[in-house]
Amino acid sequence: MQRRQRSKNAVYRALADETRRSILDYLRAGPRTSGEIADQFQSSWPTISRHLAVLRAGGLVVTERHGQAIHYELNTSVFQDLIQHLVAWIEPPRRTPAVRRRAQEAKA
Repeated sequence: MQRRQRSKNAVYRALADETRRSILDYLRAGPRTSGEIADQFQSSWPTISRHLAVLRAGGLVVTERHGQAIHYELNTSVFQDLIQHLVAWIEPPRRTPAVRRRAQEAKA
């Protein structure tokens, strides 16, 4: 449970920054090299590199090395998991049989 929670926290941390969200938006068009990503932003290369590391740690992007170039691509399965997690917050909680029984006994 703690590992899973840590993973969700890493996703939320990655999404919390506007630049990282912009990088994700840029990657919607398809895989890009780190250089191509850096060219789209006015931040320094070390800053963009750190943003990419945070996105990797959150599992929001996957990387593949081709020679010296590192290609970044969206990891859509993490977004699907995140959406399911958020939707669960708006669904009514499921009651276990024991909880239902106690609720019925309290009404009686």
